[in-house]
Amino acid sequence: MDEANLIRRSVGGDKSAYQLLVEHHLPPLSNYVMRMMANAAEADDIIQETFIRLWTHGHKYNHGSAKLTTWLHNIAHNLCIDYFRKNDRLVPESADQPDQETSGPEEDYIQQGMAMDIQTAMMTIPERQRSAIIMCHYQGLSNKDTATVLGVSVDALESLMARGRRKLRHNLSTNWQEQ
Repeated sequence: MDEANLIRRSVGGDKSAYQLLVEHHLPPLSNYVMRMMANAAEADDIIQETFIRLWTHGHKYNHGSAKLTTWLHNIAHNLCIDYFRKNDRLVPESADQPDQETSGPEEDYIQQGMAMDIQTAMMTIPERQRSAIIMCHYQGLSNKDTATVLGVSVDALESLMARGRRKLRHNLSTNWQEQ
C-alpha cells in the first residue's frame, strides 16, 4: 500500500483512498486508545476525532519525516492527553475490556482477572509512561517512532519505560499480595 499516494488522493477528496487508510490504521489505533482510555465511549470519540483529522488535515502529513502510523498515533496521543487535562484526571473511570477467547471458563476467569489487574495497574502510572509502554509493547512501534510521538529522545523514552515498568511491577505485586 502506497500511503503517500493514498494520502494525496484522500486530501483531494477521494473517499475510497481515505477508507483504505482508515481500514488499515483503525485496529492499531483503536487498540492504543482503548488501552489509554480504558472506556469504550471515550475511546470511540478520540478514535473518530483522529480519523477526522486525517481527513481534514491530511495535507499536513509529511511522509518524508514520519510514518503515517506515527503521525496518527501522535494525534491520538495528544487527544488522549487533552481529554485527561480537560477532565482534570489521569485515571479513567472504568476499565471496559474487550472480550477475549480462551479455552474454558476457569482459564477465562484467570485471564480476565489478570487483564483487569494489569489494566488497573496501567491506569495508576503517569500517562507518559503508560503511553510509552503501550506504544512499544502493545502497538509494536519502534523506540524511535514512540519517542517521536511523545516528543522525547530515545534515551528519555527508555527511561520512561523503565520507570513505568518498575511502577507496574510494584503495583501488581502489591495488589496480588493483598489478594
